[in-house]
Amino acid sequence: MITIRHSNERGHADHGWLNARHSFSFGNYVDHDHMGFASLRVINEDRIAPGMGFGTHPHRDMEIITYIIEGALEHKDSTGNGSVIRPGDIQVMSAGSGIRHSEFNASPSEPVHLLQIWIETATLGIAPHYDESNIDPQETLNTLRLIVSGDGRDKSLKIHQDVDIYNTRLEAGQSVSQTLRPDRKSWVQMVKGNVTVNNTQLSSGDGAAIENDAHLVLTATEDSEFILFDLNP
Repeated sequence: MITIRHSNERGHADHGWLNARHSFSFGNYVDHDHMGFASLRVINEDRIAPGMGFGTHPHRDMEIITYIIEGALEHKDSTGNGSVIRPGDIQVMSAGSGIRHSEFNASPSEPVHLLQIWIETATLGIAPHYDESNIDPQETLNTLRLIVSGDGRDKSLKIHQDVDIYNTRLEAGQSVSQTLRPDRKSWVQMVKGNVTVNNTQLSSGDGAAIENDAHLVLTATEDSEFILFDLNP
């Protein structure tokens, strides 16, 4: 069963410096019908104005993943990490027992466009941890590239949850497939383009909750980019 979360049905917040779309209930956007999916708790699509961002604020007991679509984001946190991430960079912050961080658009003239993803942790109170990696675009072309996982295999970034996250850029007419382990759930988040998932059409910004479908076939009807989540139930 595939349930589409259409892009234009997501929560919307426009703060001037921040234009955000929320797939699930978040902040002032309260949606009891969309509180998360399995251990996937947040997918926010944010556009941040030049030089603006989130001042230092706390998190705990959450796996926070940042995926840059366009622009550059500057990160600093209370464990001493600091960097600027750009398209192709994947950032993971395990908030654990508590971490404080800030995120700002690193450009004085160009907006930054990103997805921020929160995964509920399987282990509470761990020591905070930060990691990032850069993915060669060729490694995601017409294939499912594992970027985040619960065990860190295949050069993926490790989180404290039994979740696999894949990134793919599909050329028009190309397909990829994935067979899920028994009793797993899946979520597809479109970044751009148009893709059919088992003959269900998804467009830019759409998400899809997938249950009781063990085998997925994703085919691009135009050049496309998406993230695939393989989730424990």
